[in-house]
Amino acid sequence: MYVIRNGIIVQPDRLLFGYELVVEKDRIAAIQRQGALDAEAAGFGVIDAHGGYVAPGLVDIHSDYIETVISPRAMVLMDFSTALFEAERELLAHGITTMFHSLSAYGREVMDVKPVRLWENTEKLMALVSQSKRTEGHNAHLIRHRLHLRLEIDNVNLVEQVEKHLRAGEIDELSFMDHTPGQGQYRDLEIWRRSITVGHEVGEEEAARIAREQQEAPKLSYEQLNYLATLARERGIALASHDDDSTEKLDLMRELGCTISEFPVSQEVAAAACERGMYTVMGTPNILLGKSHSGNLSARDAVRAGVARCLCSDYYPTAMLQSAFVLHHDFKLPLEQAFAMLTISPARAVGIDGELGSLEEGKKADVLVVREVEEGQRSYPVITATLVDGRVVSRMWYPALPSMSARFAVDAATRAETLSDEGVRA
Repeated sequence: MYVIRNGIIVQPDRLLFGYELVVEKDRIAAIQRQGALDAEAAGFGVIDAHGGYVAPGLVDIHSDYIETVISPRAMVLMDFSTALFEAERELLAHGITTMFHSLSAYGREVMDVKPVRLWENTEKLMALVSQSKRTEGHNAHLIRHRLHLRLEIDNVNLVEQVEKHLRAGEIDELSFMDHTPGQGQYRDLEIWRRSITVGHEVGEEEAARIAREQQEAPKLSYEQLNYLATLARERGIALASHDDDSTEKLDLMRELGCTISEFPVSQEVAAAACERGMYTVMGTPNILLGKSHSGNLSARDAVRAGVARCLCSDYYPTAMLQSAFVLHHDFKLPLEQAFAMLTISPARAVGIDGELGSLEEGKKADVLVVREVEEGQRSYPVITATLVDGRVVSRMWYPALPSMSARFAVDAATRAETLSDEGVRA
């Protein structure tokens, strides 16, 4: 049992000053005026936020980072179970408490065959994630592991296997991908050509031949996609489309039941996805870089235009927490709105917002304490404490550097007192 004090509580639509958060067992028991609880008499531990932010744990619904941990070199496979344990410690450092590991089921990878993406290895990791879910809160894992299966539509022989895993409850999100050159992410064939020739000697004629082969390769039929989509919908599993490049594709994906549009390639398509009630997802590395590495829609532009509803780490977990403060400081987005795109909005997209994604009484106590420390002319958000299921799973100590968030808390408290005094005098 804990009480978290002296912090700025981040809620989806506002920041709360002068409040404390009370945790009992695995739940948020109360959000109340600071000092309302005699923690010592009640036997509660006290976590001092030191003027930092008290925020929900981040919910990452699209990341293939686990592939890098398992396979640090293209032809190397480390122990899968160890990789899952090692990955979560790094994810905690970046504030990610719920991770949807995004595993790719490609039919064929051109010029870049990764053993970690072989189907037998995907199933191996799927089993480990499923096992961790069954004993969640009572096992050695520090975060919530979930499985996001990314099914490439050229994988025409995988329908029965995917069906089996859907029925077994081992898939928490299913997305349909199409990386055929000439559309979607690779509608610009020159960008596609450059992507497949990294580290390889491939001439223009050879690249053109590969493109034709991919374009002419068999694809999953609408009937097959609809069969899998129906199974997913019946089991409450979130469905996503990927790299939408037209309203026609959006309409097809909505017909299948997709409620998430991952990485729409243009602002017009992203806006159309929002109009259709879909959760648009953009990558936080895109936020930090200021552009898409594929030459498509800039996540910064999507946020400015109000057509980015969720943010994910994609392949770089460090970018999650950093992006919230970049959007806040550099683009003047209210911090609560930036955090909402990393927490409650993705939680709603995958249907877990009843338990996770925001700090509300009765919800699971997945909580971050975040400070901003300064060095030189820059500031950095750092996690000083993390709770998952009400357990303190991480504490980090930073030097007594100036804290922007601490000054923010003091200034806000001073303003509140001034306003209160003025009200009394009036």
